[in-house]
Amino acid sequence: MSGEGAPELRLDASGVRVAVVAAQWHQTVMDGLVGGALRALKEAGAADPQVVRVPGSFELPVAAARLARAGYDAVVALGVVIRGGTPHFDYVCQAATEGLTRVSVETGVPVGFGVLTCDNEQQALDRAGLEGSQEDKGREAAQAAVATALTLRSIG
Repeated sequence: MSGEGAPELRLDASGVRVAVVAAQWHQTVMDGLVGGALRALKEAGAADPQVVRVPGSFELPVAAARLARAGYDAVVALGVVIRGGTPHFDYVCQAATEGLTRVSVETGVPVGFGVLTCDNEQQALDRAGLEGSQEDKGREAAQAAVATALTLRSIG
């Protein structure tokens, strides 16, 4: 696992408006990612994060853009793409990554990147923040989005 070296963030997200946009594919994995993000936001003091669901990871950027333009201070994007036997994996991963990056840069609203790009379902389960998982990428994405929003506030 690549979780080594991650910063330990202690965040005060009170007053930070956060939205979570999550794909629906791979329900078990997604339940773990969303749960981890919501736990992290609650621990940080973010009040009532908005949760929006879209069909898949390809649809994350358009929903994230709408949320960013709706006045949220941070958006957490969660999804999972598992490699199959066709190039579809590559296209979806690239589109989601480039789209979410574009949303963040163009709107100035940080987007926490919680899109798992895995070779198989076990890798996704290991990163989903479920009982027995080795990592909690939903939590990490939420913390990154909030930490960046707080940094941007301090810049002015």
